[in-house]
Amino acid sequence: MAMTLRNGLSIPKSRSTSSYFVIGTDLLRNVLFLLFILRWTRKAVLQWRGRGLFGSIAQGYRFLRRISYALFLRSPGVRSKVQSQVSEAVAKLENKLVPQGPGVSHYLTLPKEGWTAQQVRSELDRLEELAHTRWEDGRVSGAVYHGGKDLIKVQSEAFERFMVANPIHPDVFPGVRKMEAEIVAMVLALFNAPPGAAGVATSGGTESILMACLSAREKAYAERGVTKPEMIIPDTAHAAFHKAAAYFRIKLHLVSCPAPTYTVSVKAVSRLINSNTILLVGSAPNFPHGIIDDIAGLSRLALRRRLPLHVDCCLGSFLMPFLSRAGFPTQPFDFTLKGVTSISCDTHKYGFAPKGNSTLLYRTSALRTYQYFISPEWSGGVYGSIGIAGSRPGALIASCWASLMSVGENGYIDACHSIVGAAKKLEAVIREHPALKDDLKMMGKPLVSVIAFTSPTLNIYDIADSMSAKGWHLNALQNPPGMHVAVTIPIVKVINELIVDLVAVVEDEKERERVRMVEGKGKKGQARGDSAALYGVAGSLPDKSVVVQLAGGFLDTLYKA
Repeated sequence: MAMTLRNGLSIPKSRSTSSYFVIGTDLLRNVLFLLFILRWTRKAVLQWRGRGLFGSIAQGYRFLRRISYALFLRSPGVRSKVQSQVSEAVAKLENKLVPQGPGVSHYLTLPKEGWTAQQVRSELDRLEELAHTRWEDGRVSGAVYHGGKDLIKVQSEAFERFMVANPIHPDVFPGVRKMEAEIVAMVLALFNAPPGAAGVATSGGTESILMACLSAREKAYAERGVTKPEMIIPDTAHAAFHKAAAYFRIKLHLVSCPAPTYTVSVKAVSRLINSNTILLVGSAPNFPHGIIDDIAGLSRLALRRRLPLHVDCCLGSFLMPFLSRAGFPTQPFDFTLKGVTSISCDTHKYGFAPKGNSTLLYRTSALRTYQYFISPEWSGGVYGSIGIAGSRPGALIASCWASLMSVGENGYIDACHSIVGAAKKLEAVIREHPALKDDLKMMGKPLVSVIAFTSPTLNIYDIADSMSAKGWHLNALQNPPGMHVAVTIPIVKVINELIVDLVAVVEDEKERERVRMVEGKGKKGQARGDSAALYGVAGSLPDKSVVVQLAGGFLDTLYKA
């Protein structure tokens, strides 16, 4: 064949290969572009449906405002000043929390020779007497939920008997296994669990919530193939849900709980549900305001959309199940609602067990298996654990069991009557007392032990700091500003003192405001104390990096020896 003919025949073949390559590249580019458009269109549709036009605009505005303020704080002149003020605040925290001065010893290395038992006891006495808020006198909101000195003696004996016990070895410590199973069974019965329900004991409410979220995530992956999990919670739900979202890579949707009810809108939750939703959440009650969400409404929604619903009853614990029997109004919140699939309940709060005890309850044992960890091929043998921890303190389980058995149903009913009764007394004073009713405003209508309030006329953080100056350790709130009292048995005994001090503080703050008005300085002067600095000033910034630095400095201070 002539060279010219061969060359003529080869040219079209080369052009054909090149054309196919160009067509393939164009097609791939178009497919990728289409997938990009579809992805962002889906996101836009879900955003529009979940938040609406104005909600989406507001969310976008807050995002841009936060980014702009973050850039401003990072500018050279501002950054150095902010860092200086943060360092000053952290140093102040350190001076407050880390004991110094004569008579305070610091042990940074092991002693050459072990101390005698008397030496250890003497140092423990000194540590116990370090300056602190007098929780023993009922001056602390929440935090200490003990059931009295007699119960502490029983708990201490149980702890001592099972000091070395570890439930990871049930054959070695069968008594601990039995007590743990019975604790879970008793709490399941309290919350009206159906046949086939199951549960686990945990180290606290945070672990209970973490495991509930992990179980929901694993269930969604196993049954629906969800790889980008999302959960929907009220913005008043406990911070442990935020921790679970961060640890387990779950996208978090917050639903606002505005005044006057401070409860979550079931309709707003419904609009945010999509194919990636793995869990709905309600509180009974929530920590900030002590308000019970519409658990019945959430239950109906969960059933209709075939989604798990977790009820956080860590704070309500052994008060919620006994409200009606103690003579107080209540509302549905437990397994009697068919849509409730899991409940967290802290036995170390109003169950009066020592700290380090909580429970997580499931409607079915199948749901519990999603939180298990099992490693069948480990060289050390087949390894399995019910949750995050491997080894656990059997002594705490024994103390918890001893607490439940010592107090009993009638004891918990009596405790509920006194605790909730004291809370309602404080609520009535805030609503009706002539010195308080115009300057303090209740946040919602609580049914349990937490009484939250704000002030339309005074700086609520100044009130919180003034109460601290009188020896009270109460809780400051934010978004919106407020404070609360979580009533415990120790507080019940001094509730009248708390009321007297609160009236006096509000009167003092009103007098300061009257002086300011006379001097022509306007209402609500600049806040003065630590709570005001953290929540009123730093907390009001669009970018929370300053608050994060302060909180990080506080956590670092905890390990300053």
